[in-house]
Amino acid sequence: MNPDSFPRWWRHAPSLQRVVADLLAGELAQVRPGRPQPAGAWRAESDLRADLGADSLELIGLATSMEGTLHLRRGQDEPLLARTRLGDWLAVAAAGLEEGGGSLTFRTSGSSGTPKAIRHETALLWQEAACLASLFPGRRRIVSLAPSHHIYGFLFSVLLPHALGIGPAMVVDLRAYSPAAVAQLLLPGDLVLGFPDFWRAFNEAGDTGGAGDPGLTGGSGQPGEQGWHFPPDVVGVTSTAPCPPEVARAVLASGLARLVQVYGSSETAGVGWRDDPEAPYALFPFWSRTPDPATLARRAPDGRRLDYPLQDRLDWPEDGRFRPLGRIDHAVQVGGVNVFPAYVADVLRLHPQVQEASVRLMRADEGQRLKAFIVPRGGVPANTSLLRAELHRWMAARLSAAECPAAYSFGPDLPRQVSGKLTDWIIDAWT
Repeated sequence: MNPDSFPRWWRHAPSLQRVVADLLAGELAQVRPGRPQPAGAWRAESDLRADLGADSLELIGLATSMEGTLHLRRGQDEPLLARTRLGDWLAVAAAGLEEGGGSLTFRTSGSSGTPKAIRHETALLWQEAACLASLFPGRRRIVSLAPSHHIYGFLFSVLLPHALGIGPAMVVDLRAYSPAAVAQLLLPGDLVLGFPDFWRAFNEAGDTGGAGDPGLTGGSGQPGEQGWHFPPDVVGVTSTAPCPPEVARAVLASGLARLVQVYGSSETAGVGWRDDPEAPYALFPFWSRTPDPATLARRAPDGRRLDYPLQDRLDWPEDGRFRPLGRIDHAVQVGGVNVFPAYVADVLRLHPQVQEASVRLMRADEGQRLKAFIVPRGGVPANTSLLRAELHRWMAARLSAAECPAAYSFGPDLPRQVSGKLTDWIIDAWT
């Protein structure tokens, strides 16, 4: 592989528009916590100010985000801010990528206050896409359910179509549809780009016999006596968070030909894969272990060795195969987003009615969101419903949806072990 070779993905206008629109929508969501996003699809003729309500400060943030992600040359801000039509921004992005295009920056989904910006050489991303193509022979179409400005979505919905030889026009974005509706639109030969919460919701839709959108046609996935059944020769892929084995087994039982799980992070991109929910992950061939257990080495197409710090502790049951053992930085994942419970607890303590707070991920039987235990200032009120509603509103105005606890419990002291160490609690056992 020529180390400088990679497809000029931005020359396919719909791909560029999808990446830029996802990027700008994500930026707006970041600066507008708790506010609904503009309805409807982003079109080239959409005006960022008139149609999407971006004010002057938000426009500066949007321009900075696009420039930083796509590595546009400095000095592009003036034409961007002078013209607020999305199509004009796309033209600036295309021109800038033609001059460069050799690197992209992705922000981590972590929620410690300031997500990290991680730069990736496009040639390295293309190296991974070429490797991924060997895992998915015979795919005719990619059904995308992931945002394309995140590294997972970009690899699979922007670069992988080129590596598969099917072309970027064979990407179908179905994020606006429910899992039941998606099932009805699938065709043999599809690769479904999903994430654990989608596959879980797909199973739940089948369990309840949920019907899709009656106005959608073109697929053959149908609900049967045992739930939803995929058309033949449909392959799925999942990443962004661990996929529970029971979820993987359920979608395979529904007729999915394979479910490939990809392990990686915004910092490393993809590291390994498996298609057996019980098996360890296999390293991609360009990765290798190092004497430092917190580091992996990557062999670049031009022969360079690049060392990357790991985000998880890894166990190596055999050479070239590994199992993740948990985050090094104590993050947990909610809906595919890295969330730091300690940071969420810090934000809760800023509320004038909160004396102390503990935040952790719900137990498996409670849900897949964060929960919080609150020691109210001045004692636990006789009726906690008002404080609970106030905390929901207060947190929604300051944090993303993934960071906001979905359940609050109250008591005079935080739950602790005999040793004094904070411990878990059962939501329904407390006020």
